[in-house]
Amino acid sequence: QVQLVESGGGLVQPGGSLRLSCAASISSFSTYGITWYRQAPGKQRELVARVTSGGSTMYADSAKGRFTASRDNAKNTAYLQMNSLIPEDTAVYYCNAHGRVLGTARDYWGQGTQVTVSA
Repeated sequence: QVQLVESGGGLVQPGGSLRLSCAASISSFSTYGITWYRQAPGKQRELVARVTSGGSTMYADSAKGRFTASRDNAKNTAYLQMNSLIPEDTAVYYCNAHGRVLGTARDYWGQGTQVTVSA
């Protein structure tokens, strides 16, 4: 059974850093794109960053210059390095693996990890 497990969330002061991990039990992990989303209380889920199967990255405007998405295919793990955190970054962060297997679209979600930025 495919699983995505996020970790690395927690409480951090403004200006601090966290690194989120997304460990995937997917046999062809390297062929999947990984997208990070977040959802703050009372708000819709929003895209934060994406790393493609080829390693290209894209970021929401709110994340540019502060967050870095990466992946280690040998470890079946994706990362989101978050620096210069601000209270507005407080949310549950989710990783999403999306790809195609034998022509069929596959889409998997993790359970989320809480990030709280507060003094």
